[in-house]
Amino acid sequence: MKNSVVKTTEVRLPGETRRRALLKLLADEDEGVAEKIKETILTYGAAARPWLESEALVDDPLLRRRIRALLLGFWREDADNRFLSFCMHHGEEFDVERGVWLISKTCYPEINVEAYEAVLDDWAARLRAAFGSYSRGESRLAIVNEFVFGELGFKGNENQYYDPENSYLNRVIDRRLGNPISLCLIYMFLGRRLEMPITGIGFPGHFLCRFQSSKEEYYIDAFNGGKLLSKSQCTIYLQQNGLGVKNGYLVPISARRILLRICANLYQTYLQLEESADAVRIQRYLVALAK
Repeated sequence: MKNSVVKTTEVRLPGETRRRALLKLLADEDEGVAEKIKETILTYGAAARPWLESEALVDDPLLRRRIRALLLGFWREDADNRFLSFCMHHGEEFDVERGVWLISKTCYPEINVEAYEAVLDDWAARLRAAFGSYSRGESRLAIVNEFVFGELGFKGNENQYYDPENSYLNRVIDRRLGNPISLCLIYMFLGRRLEMPITGIGFPGHFLCRFQSSKEEYYIDAFNGGKLLSKSQCTIYLQQNGLGVKNGYLVPISARRILLRICANLYQTYLQLEESADAVRIQRYLVALAK
């Protein structure tokens, strides 16, 4: 999932004859030839984008695939700039769902965010109907767990914990697999639609959710099927693992801290996979979020 780097230095786009010749060479079966032509096209910078978009539906499947790869570089650059701007122009609190989708688009710029939001809306509507006369938080959480982890089949990706796709919400929804924070985000975004008091908890090493009302309080381990934990159980875990009991471990964290944690996970993942271009990309987000 390495992102193409689009050069920002531009030269004038050549005439029609030259452009036709470039496309013909881009379709060459020799990958070396095609790569050199790709580099030439990238020297035209953003000026090449409308031309490539106009040629994106050519009949030749090989050429179509290579044009799309070039366009993905431009689209990812746009998404990268949007997310960086978002990071730099917001404080600690903002619409975390919007921020999470912006992160997803830096890797998957073509996703239809509105379609995914509609899926979440539908799931929330189905849960609302299932709640019926149940009003207690514990009962509603049990219904959410049965729906999300039973009917929908979401689960923690224990076999490939460090797969980057565990951190991009579109892929989490597509595959029904995620890491602790991404599965908690599913829980939180459904909770928001259902007006349930569910927040993200920056538990060390294992992100949790918390449901808290005037009468009930539960910590939710979404990575383990939505297991409900008491505050005392969380405290015992911290003590047994030598982490100490700090006030910040069991209280909600800001939207900005959530994005920081997502990006920190991705950065470590890309380093382990030796995907340096993506690691550098994520590092820039970390710097922007840390300001």
